[in-house]
Amino acid sequence: MKYIALIYSNQALEPKYGTPEFAEYMQGYKTCNETYAADGVLLGGEALRSADVATTIRVRNGKTESMDGPFVETKEQLGGYYLLDCPDLDTAIRYASMIPTAKFGSVEIRPIADVSGLV
Repeated sequence: MKYIALIYSNQALEPKYGTPEFAEYMQGYKTCNETYAADGVLLGGEALRSADVATTIRVRNGKTESMDGPFVETKEQLGGYYLLDCPDLDTAIRYASMIPTAKFGSVEIRPIADVSGLV
């Protein structure tokens, strides 16, 4: 089954770029990526740029509205994701717990819905 692991972090709590803590944090991501690849569960994943460069859109009454930034003000922001192929939720949880940001942010795991037969 495919799962997405959505990585949320509070930038105020993240290790600062250029510090030894940041280097250790990035090494954690390298290790995570290598483990996922070696175990054959990695389908994809990317880091996202910060929410201050996001654009939020809505379509209302046939018209597209857009605004700069995220729609909701939160301390934790979506910073990236992994797409994982795991046999069950417990396995997805085990792999998601390896994501370094889980130590000071959160990782939301969702099964990917198969809607191929609906369209």
